[in-house]
Amino acid sequence: MSIQPTAGTDDAGTGDHPSRSDGFVRGASELIGGPLGDHAVALDRPADRESRFWTAARIVLALACLTLALHWVQKSPCQDGAWQNNIQYTRMCYTDVLALYYAEGLNEGKVPYRDHPVEYPVLTGYFMGALGLPVHALGVDNPEINQGQWAYNANALVLSALAVATVAVILALRRRRPWDAALFALAPALFLTATVNWDLLAVGLAAFGFLAWARSRPALAGVLLGLAGAAKMWPLFVLGPILVLALRANRIRAGLTAVGTALVALVAVNLPAAVPYRDNWDRFFELNTTRPIDWGTLWYIGRYLDGKVNTGGPGSMGPFEWLNANIPTLNWLSYALFGLACLGVAVLALRAPKRPRLAQLAFLVVAAFLIFSKVWSQQFVLWLLPLVVLARPKWGAFIAWQVAEIGYFAAFYGELLGSATSRPVFPEGVFVLAATLRLGTVALLCVLVVKEILHPERDAVRDTYADDPDGGVLDGAPDAPWVDRWRRRPEPSEPAAAPAPTAA
Repeated sequence: MSIQPTAGTDDAGTGDHPSRSDGFVRGASELIGGPLGDHAVALDRPADRESRFWTAARIVLALACLTLALHWVQKSPCQDGAWQNNIQYTRMCYTDVLALYYAEGLNEGKVPYRDHPVEYPVLTGYFMGALGLPVHALGVDNPEINQGQWAYNANALVLSALAVATVAVILALRRRRPWDAALFALAPALFLTATVNWDLLAVGLAAFGFLAWARSRPALAGVLLGLAGAAKMWPLFVLGPILVLALRANRIRAGLTAVGTALVALVAVNLPAAVPYRDNWDRFFELNTTRPIDWGTLWYIGRYLDGKVNTGGPGSMGPFEWLNANIPTLNWLSYALFGLACLGVAVLALRAPKRPRLAQLAFLVVAAFLIFSKVWSQQFVLWLLPLVVLARPKWGAFIAWQVAEIGYFAAFYGELLGSATSRPVFPEGVFVLAATLRLGTVALLCVLVVKEILHPERDAVRDTYADDPDGGVLDGAPDAPWVDRWRRRPEPSEPAAAPAPTAA
């Protein structure tokens, strides 16, 4: 399964030029002379027709490296671990990667799950140990080194490599549209959150899972998505759209193969920790079951509104505050809403006039999970980044969403600083507004994706590709016969002809 992103376009078909095809970019290009002309030297020509080194793909990869280098600089004030005077909040450089090196006992040589419970799925725990324990061993022989800084930099290097690999996968999937990958490479969210946690591990594995599916290798796709799901849960949600689309295309065997191998990979990775260290392995599930409403979620916004509109007596609770006090009910309500959203996506996939693309459905499902979840950490934005790029590569709404994410990032650190110092940085309503704008822009992207599913002629990717470049065995496949029968509405019956008049 090769990536080969440098060619820039497929051998067949013409490449996309955003300054012509994207309304937002076309308008912005007027500042620098207007859209690309008919006789301009294109940067995304096939490699065998272009001797220029700086192809579109290489430019995008270089931009990704630049963004990640700037992210490392932005996190540099926190790398020594000497977080005095709340510098991790005032400089917005906090990272779990460094904090948990100590909190999870890696600095003492503790093996994840065996010696210490870990609050993350197993592959993330293994990853923490694989990079953190060698640093500890090095520190034992070299006590002069700053173990936390070494551990952070080792993780940052690998996570950045996974981010660049994700860009390369996007380029491989969109060889006729190489500039789409610039959305990921230049995303402010990548700059701000790349190494806040280990989410890029799951993002990178899931991206390779998409590539394997696009290359018509469902078994390998399932393994990679299963491994990604063992790092963070969300890649497992992609299996639902794969199965529904395979059902519509009468390629159910490929869909079941992907689901089956994903489950095998998931179980195989979990068993070494779950069997001998059950209590420590179960920490992730325990926390997710008992955790109350977290900052920035739909439920958090509701709690804030409870306090504004509640007219009851002292001690009375609004509905969202009541849910926060009754966590099992909150859990079931969150799961139910997510389940209903998934059911809606499935119906949409089967009823749409043209079979939706995999990335469109995957984005909708993962976005629905975040919208209805009781936890929406700042770095979870990385889950949506590659899915948005593949599902709807248009700059206007994407930039609006990223601006909202920047606002939320700044407001979030204001809340952290206020909590640490017991002196609010700004009124609570400012943070709630930032959270609302973030949620609203994600919901807007969902609406726009649904509109393009219902009106495929508006889909930018379908302007360049005949069907679904991520579809693999589904790409170009006709719908199963039952789909047309199920979607076809019964014709209204003809009114009965009036009887001919009889002679008197």
